[in-house]
Amino acid sequence: MTNLPAVVIDNGTGYTKMGYAGNNDPQFIIPTTIATRETPSGNLAAKRGIEDLDYYIGDEAILNSKTYGINYPIRHGQVENWDLMEKFHQASIFQYLRCEPEDHYFLLTEPPLNPPENREYTAEIFFESFGAKGIYIAVQAVLALAASWTSGKADQTLTGTVIDSGDGVTHVIPVAEGYVIGSSIKHIPIAGRDITQFVQQLLRERENSIPPEDSLEVAKRIKEMYSYVCPDIVKEFKKYDSEPDKCFKKHEFLHSVTKKPYNVDVGFERFLGPEIFFNPEIASPDFLTPLPEVVDTTIQSCPIDTRRGLYKNIVLSGGSTMFKDFGRRLQRDITRIVDNRLKHYEVLSQANINKDQQIQPKMIDVNVVSHKRQRYAVWFGGSLLADTAEFYSYCHSKAQYDEYGPSIARFNRVFASIM
Repeated sequence: MTNLPAVVIDNGTGYTKMGYAGNNDPQFIIPTTIATRETPSGNLAAKRGIEDLDYYIGDEAILNSKTYGINYPIRHGQVENWDLMEKFHQASIFQYLRCEPEDHYFLLTEPPLNPPENREYTAEIFFESFGAKGIYIAVQAVLALAASWTSGKADQTLTGTVIDSGDGVTHVIPVAEGYVIGSSIKHIPIAGRDITQFVQQLLRERENSIPPEDSLEVAKRIKEMYSYVCPDIVKEFKKYDSEPDKCFKKHEFLHSVTKKPYNVDVGFERFLGPEIFFNPEIASPDFLTPLPEVVDTTIQSCPIDTRRGLYKNIVLSGGSTMFKDFGRRLQRDITRIVDNRLKHYEVLSQANINKDQQIQPKMIDVNVVSHKRQRYAVWFGGSLLADTAEFYSYCHSKAQYDEYGPSIARFNRVFASIM
């Protein structure tokens, strides 16, 4: 139907991933940040003039943060400022991807439980402001499931539990045959940004050599380069006490202002950062439920005939699931919860039923899937979908939008359901 590849844009709270369908990795990964010049309130002439184009996005926005106001149009996965989001999309398409939107189809992503009004706003921006040829708005969890097929360990099924953890929010999303079970989705207020802040706090208490203006960036670098998930936090502390030379690492940083080098000792924060997924009480008194427990509760609240499939295909997605041994620890802890429940039911049945009538419970297979495309799983899943011949027939076209209006975006062409 068209020779030009579709454009795939995945807008996350922390980072936006964008590129062309058919590629394995996004061409551009930039912070979802926009820097705008603060205009005096009430000065409408200034807003309508050239100053409306005076803004930066992504890394350029951060570089200009001293002279411009920094804004984050997406918070906790949801778009909060549509005017800024339109500007962000405009710069993404023309400045980064350098494409003519009239010649391309667009695959865009949305978080779980996204209000239908948000889909309509997105359709308005892409059809009215950019004149896009067609758009398709996909649920992030379903794309992450599709991306996991490359692992070799996962069946090619659209039934599974997606743990999507990025910079700003973590969701546990059950999907049965491509349908998101919306009533069972759980939201966890722990994600990459919280881990960075926790590591920053630990470093402040222990390290005096870090300049205050660099402390957040140092914490982020340490989190990304050295952090891992340990099997047992008490044993890990003992290991660090008995073998400090092996466990503690030294990393050299450059001062952002003076450009002079300084060294930072990297210690307990290596395993304590990611540990807040499994023992959240060490970082926050507000949220106390460990991630494995949240995953189990999510699956148990789903229809009974879907549960085995949801346990068998627990798929990791997003940068905050990339810690070493994260999947292994999660699988071990969920398996323990499931096995303990089965033993409990067995004891109850033995007490209440004669031995002749006893039914031996069938063990539940718990499988956590990690794969090479995990960090950008949602974008990669979108790239796979948008590269199929059928994709263009699923999209909402400009002609349909002109005829029916933005309400067409409420309808999902793949699963024929009102979203």
